[in-house]
Amino acid sequence: MENKILFCCLVQGTYAMIIHIISHGYNIHINGMYHCTVRYKQLHCLNEQLKKIHSLNNVPEFPPKKFLPLSSNQLEERRTLLERYIQSVGQTPHLMNSELFNGFLFSAQQESFHENPQEVSLDVFLMNGYKITINANTNERTDQILEKVCTFINLPANYMYYFSLFLICKEEDGDITIVRKLQNFESPYISKKSYPHSYRIVLRKSYWDPAYDTEIMTDRVGLNLLYTQTVSDVELGWIFCSKEISSQLATLQATGAKKEYLELALTLKYYGYMQFRPCICDYPYPGSSVIVSAGHRELNLRVKLDNGEVKEGCFKVTRMRCWRITTHNERIEDGERKDPVMELAFEYLMARDKLQWVTITSDQAILISVCLQSIVDELMLKKTGLKINQRNEENKVDLDMFSYMRRDGSSQRICLSQSSSSLCDGVNDNTPKSPVKLNESSLSMRRLSEKLTGVGSKHCMNKSQPLVENDAFEGIGDDDLVSSSSDRCQDFGLFKT
Repeated sequence: MENKILFCCLVQGTYAMIIHIISHGYNIHINGMYHCTVRYKQLHCLNEQLKKIHSLNNVPEFPPKKFLPLSSNQLEERRTLLERYIQSVGQTPHLMNSELFNGFLFSAQQESFHENPQEVSLDVFLMNGYKITINANTNERTDQILEKVCTFINLPANYMYYFSLFLICKEEDGDITIVRKLQNFESPYISKKSYPHSYRIVLRKSYWDPAYDTEIMTDRVGLNLLYTQTVSDVELGWIFCSKEISSQLATLQATGAKKEYLELALTLKYYGYMQFRPCICDYPYPGSSVIVSAGHRELNLRVKLDNGEVKEGCFKVTRMRCWRITTHNERIEDGERKDPVMELAFEYLMARDKLQWVTITSDQAILISVCLQSIVDELMLKKTGLKINQRNEENKVDLDMFSYMRRDGSSQRICLSQSSSSLCDGVNDNTPKSPVKLNESSLSMRRLSEKLTGVGSKHCMNKSQPLVENDAFEGIGDDDLVSSSSDRCQDFGLFKT
């Protein structure tokens, strides 16, 4: 029977890793797809190098070496300790977002696929099916490919990192499912090979605040990208509109009035949201069948009641104190092996002094968590006064000092992209943050946070799974808790038509 380690790295660039212990190492799967194979000594080498950069006290404890063959119990102990180690790394932004850690994962993918550097053609699509074919190298990372695509279509450099590359698949019923966002520790070419032919790499915007659209719309290429994605979202039903508005949009589309189309779409519900597959939630009642969407500062749920009526409610990201991913291992049902069940649970401020856990059971739980974190990161980025494409080059690590240990024990220099490191999903750990003054409301909110620490977590959550603390939670004050009854209905997750 295979032992598994679930690596849930719930910070910027959230993803889940599952390790299968095999005879010559560990097969790492990211979001269910094979990424690489590594050995214990490789992870140990990575840990030693992380300690050189960040000092011993800033790196989680690593499972110690054993000089004798491991028994079954010792193998299980090492599995548990490795799981705890990687989860701790995933909860430490300066480690998780480091070039060294990303370089290790990227190098491990290259080695595992035995992919020699070579020039290839890579197809990247827009949401309307338009294909962009670029010349790429198999050892180019996601940020390099993104820059090549944006350069090919003449998108200005200052708008490149408002967009990202995603993997999508087309379901049998014609619906589109966003599988995941491609990360900078992987080669899009190699990762795409792991998926069926029905999967595509697509270019989509990767921010949440519609205010950015107004700026990007001033550029012709940016306008076309936003227009293409919005038309697709309307056709998929991800953006709600009445028959009257739908008719107006159709007229604007027929006349080629792209800017006017977008200006009208900006006023609609769910504009700029990402919709996920139908799933199950324990709110407003256990076993609720819901459709989850992530959008500007909120997680929206539409629930179908027994009488066929559909009601909606939303959970503001600033009211989520924390969240975590829990995975239940593979199980057997009716003699068939079923995939692991994933849950996203978040602790929500329902009222001034009431926190409640809400659990969503979905095979897209990781992607939902990615969206939550990127929404938070965008809020914090705005607080610093920085723009998405701004970055800080100070204190960058000289990777010439470090190396990647191959499985055979030899070493090679970790080589990363020389292209820019974006702040698309949040604030880089090395980016200086402007001091934020705490007014009386935010101080009151902090005291409330301290008072409620741990509430509701013991009876429903597995402590072995790491929590993601929400930095934006303390950003709301008492004034945010005093609102109209209509606002409270939405903010507190109560459902209404």
